[in-house]
Amino acid sequence: MIAATSYTALSEFGRSLLKRPTLSEGLPMISEYAKQVSGAERCSIFIYNPKLKMLWTTLADGVEKIMVHQDDGIVGHTVKDAKPILVNNPYEDDRFFHAVDNKTGFVTENIASIPILDSSRHVIGVFQLLNKPGGFSREDAKFMIFFAHYISGYIELAILFDDDATLLKKGIE
Repeated sequence: MIAATSYTALSEFGRSLLKRPTLSEGLPMISEYAKQVSGAERCSIFIYNPKLKMLWTTLADGVEKIMVHQDDGIVGHTVKDAKPILVNNPYEDDRFFHAVDNKTGFVTENIASIPILDSSRHVIGVFQLLNKPGGFSREDAKFMIFFAHYISGYIELAILFDDDATLLKKGIE
């Protein structure tokens, strides 16, 4: 369960985040904060490109950039449904995309996958938390939904102004 003090810490976090105008500066800060508050081992933040039908990370703890088709994995289902997904036994879930674990040797024990919506309520990204001791609860999901709303404006603006994101948004690498 996430303590009420986490909401107070969130306002301090927000002030610091606004001083980091690019995705490359802000996403590591978002990831660290999400892990600290949730108790998760890892955090990946995916940016969604509907024209390419792909999700890509500029930040994924412990691995290089990940690119995933919008139909793949828990992250793809999060985009499709535009709703949080908690999976506390991913290897028994048909939606789980094993390729990243197979490539990296990481073992995903549980996942919280939360959509990030823009001001028009379209999915612009997903943040995933992995491996929280004891698994993720509905109470965790409530805070993470709140957190996704909190960071969505920052991410929406950063995508518009970030050179790397703009290039990927146009499909140019």
